[in-house]
Amino acid sequence: MEDIWQSMEQNAEILGCGAEATVYRTKYLGRDAVVKTRMPKIYRHSELDTRLRSLRTKNEAKIMAEARKNGVRTPVIYDIDMNSFSITMEFAAGRKVKDVLDSEPSHAVEICEKIGETVAKLHNGKISHGDLTTSNMILMPDGNICVLDMSMGTTLAETEDMGVDVHLLQRAFTSAHSGLEDAMDAMISAYAKNMKDHAKVLERVGDIRNRGRYT
Repeated sequence: MEDIWQSMEQNAEILGCGAEATVYRTKYLGRDAVVKTRMPKIYRHSELDTRLRSLRTKNEAKIMAEARKNGVRTPVIYDIDMNSFSITMEFAAGRKVKDVLDSEPSHAVEICEKIGETVAKLHNGKISHGDLTTSNMILMPDGNICVLDMSMGTTLAETEDMGVDVHLLQRAFTSAHSGLEDAMDAMISAYAKNMKDHAKVLERVGDIRNRGRYT
């Protein structure tokens, strides 16, 4: 494992280093790609650490595949290596939605309608993301939204899971995109228009918000 880590450090560009994984930009069979690797955590028991990294790697790949089946744009998976607990996938050549909203607020309503449609497709497929923010979305050159980092998600999602997704998005707009309330309203409207059980989910969003006020 140490050899793999050192090799990747030397030959790839680090795009992000989070609590759970490190993401590198690299090449795969001549194509631009990224590798997401779950590195060992020395504070965990070794057997537990191996089990968790294995489960989370498999889960993320499964959710990405299910999302694509339901019409959601996610990076194409090129390879899964369970020895290094890594996923090699397409490099999404676009701009982070958070950055676009910050720099081009005049396009916010149009972009947020796309976000609402995209989240509706996820939820219609009973898929939740688990960490849905504008930092985990890429605006692609064709105008579609590519969803990233689905490691916290689930299939067979319940109303609560979907409510958390929408609540996280709304909170992102409140904290990171103040002044774009009209765009957030457009996002929720597009979600409601395209999501079959939107009434139940949006009601649950209100419950989740109220819980936060009293905890």
